[in-house]
Amino acid sequence: MAQHSTSPLEADIDARLLDFVRNQVDTFVKWDLVRFFHDNPYAVDTATNIARFTGRDSLTVERELGELAERGVLETSTAGEKRIYRYVKDLPTRDMIQRFVLACDDRNFRVRAINQVIEGLQ
Repeated sequence: MAQHSTSPLEADIDARLLDFVRNQVDTFVKWDLVRFFHDNPYAVDTATNIARFTGRDSLTVERELGELAERGVLETSTAGEKRIYRYVKDLPTRDMIQRFVLACDDRNFRVRAINQVIEGLQ
């Protein structure tokens, strides 16, 4: 059986995607949130509502949304007393997220990314 050989370009893309996981999407909650905003690019909402949509704890979601905003993945604003989150408009960041989401369809990448998150949590 022939082994799949990774081209230098594929290896570089994988390395950048894994770096994205290591530095941006370093928890499974962040992974869900990045996926949520990728799938709903026009969503503008509070942490409480986003938590409801993603099926996650609102306090955890609020903390993770804040970190994603600090890392440039999301943008924030305030409406009265509430903080509102939206998908970043920066095209290179959106492109990286698009690549990440597409790469997650590949089982081998997904396993590597999951391992990256688990290693980071330890």
